[in-house]
Amino acid sequence: MNLLEMSHVKKTFGDNQVLKDISFAVAPGEVVSIIGPSGSGKSTLLRCATLLETMDDGSMAYLGKPIVTSRGGRAVYVDKKSQRKAMQIFGLVFQNFNLFPHYSVLKNVIDAPIHVQGRNKEEVCSEARALLAKMGLKDKENAYPCQLSGGQQQRVSIARALAMKPKILFFDEPTSALDPELTLEILKVIKSLAEEKMTMVIVTHEMTFARDVSDRMIFMEHGLIVEEATPEAMFSSENERTREFLGKYYGQS
Repeated sequence: MNLLEMSHVKKTFGDNQVLKDISFAVAPGEVVSIIGPSGSGKSTLLRCATLLETMDDGSMAYLGKPIVTSRGGRAVYVDKKSQRKAMQIFGLVFQNFNLFPHYSVLKNVIDAPIHVQGRNKEEVCSEARALLAKMGLKDKENAYPCQLSGGQQQRVSIARALAMKPKILFFDEPTSALDPELTLEILKVIKSLAEEKMTMVIVTHEMTFARDVSDRMIFMEHGLIVEEATPEAMFSSENERTREFLGKYYGQS
């Protein structure tokens, strides 16, 4: 059974049809990266998948349970309680970290598991400390976000998402706010999660990384999927637009 299935997703903002007819699925343990030029609809697709944005039409299911169904050309959502339940399945890491500035690093990580999931505080704290150690932030639990580098903040953000024990993690351009050195730091963390068979969907501009870490790549443009393939096939694609987009990376599989 697929962990996530999205079918015939459409989304319009005003006169701009951002998603025209998108269908894709993610299997457990799979790493899927979504690439494409700015404005191709990648982030909107992620926001629809994580219920931050409502789609106009299409369907979506997590672990085989429908969250959105298409009826008469429009998307119909399940009730809020069922949506909240579905939200326990995924974690989301944003490009701008989205940490609570007035919370310490540890409190940022433990807040949701305790208050949203109602889990035992001691158990959550112990797991959070282990996650922070894994992220190389063992000595930073009492620090505040403003005292951390961008790379450290993003690692806290990943630890926070993992603390909720999601079955799938979404990354929306997790390195776009970071300089090249800090970018490598974050890519290393994501790579180690891939080695642990964490299911992930990653919107990224880092082509070499996408090639190295993905089981499958999706190339989007103008709200459509141009091509979906393994990294090897993508980087040696016959599709003219794919070749043009990959540019200097083309043929490097």
